[in-house]
Amino acid sequence: MTPQAVMIFAAGLGTRMGELTRDRPKPLIEVAGRPLIDHALDLVRGAGIRRIVVNTHAHAGQLRAHLARVAPNVLISHEPVLLETGGGLKRALPLLGAGPVFTLNADMVWSGPNPLAVLAAAWTGDGARLCLVPRAAAIGHGGPGDFFLGVDARLARRGAAPAADYVYAGAQIIDPAAVAAFPEEKFSLNPVWDGMIAEGGLRGVVHPGGWADVGRPDGIALAEAALAGLA
Repeated sequence: MTPQAVMIFAAGLGTRMGELTRDRPKPLIEVAGRPLIDHALDLVRGAGIRRIVVNTHAHAGQLRAHLARVAPNVLISHEPVLLETGGGLKRALPLLGAGPVFTLNADMVWSGPNPLAVLAAAWTGDGARLCLVPRAAAIGHGGPGDFFLGVDARLARRGAAPAADYVYAGAQIIDPAAVAAFPEEKFSLNPVWDGMIAEGGLRGVVHPGGWADVGRPDGIALAEAALAGLA
């Protein structure tokens, strides 16, 4: 079953952005003249997803006011204390409803096919399916890769290897049962994924278009060039 709900992660502090996030939330930083959160909402609408949940924390009032103008149907999951990706998703589950969900980071931009549609086409109904980009094509991502892509699209961590082949691109479909069962309130999705890897339930799909990480100030120009097809 294709998920009918999406969680957009927008609660981070954006500390790597320095002064740009001193008085505004990172999702309101503009790339190509539009806030990052609007780029994310374009993907969601393009994929036909109607139930949208956005989590908030830093400068939450600004983000809430912006969403009220551009996407009044969005549901807000506010985090008085940051819960990280796993904890944030767990907190939002009552708003997302039953069944598998998309998650999407609000600080990436894409070109080419809609990554949510790419995920939906590859979804097999269990565990999680992560959208990946080749490490060499990961614009604005300065670190090593995250995963190796193996037989039947199963994912493995890079382990002791110097650099894995693929970078997690910030979009996935996940069956939230493992998230709901996680005992902690504040946690990353990484231990959830590790449990799925151990059971063979974490898979990937490679996005065939462009992707840029807008995690630092220099990522803005890189992302704008990528959107313009110049990167």
